[in-house]
Amino acid sequence: MSTPGWIQSVAECRCPDCRKGKVFTAGAYHPTKFHQMEKSCGVCGRSFLPEPGFYFGAMYVSYAFTVAIMVGSWLFLKWFVQPEENVYILVFILTVMAVIPLSFRYSRLIWLYWFG
Repeated sequence: MSTPGWIQSVAECRCPDCRKGKVFTAGAYHPTKFHQMEKSCGVCGRSFLPEPGFYFGAMYVSYAFTVAIMVGSWLFLKWFVQPEENVYILVFILTVMAVIPLSFRYSRLIWLYWFG
């Protein structure tokens, strides 16, 4: 079996080295475990915590995701729906709340792939 590409590996939340081991212990929308990561890869043994505070930089990636989601929501509403101003705020809040688990996971994964 061939090794998947890095984009597929990130999408499937796989180890950046072997691209086979899982990085997270549970599914993205598990109510209490969406944020829990494995300590190391079960296949190659790579540590997913290179140093204390390593994932603080992932907040910048998460911020970029949030801004992109909000701009995309605003453009969609502005072009296709044209609601009142209160609806924009409600849609922003609901959209960001819905994608928090995905934003958290993928910002950490991208940070791990870039700097791990």
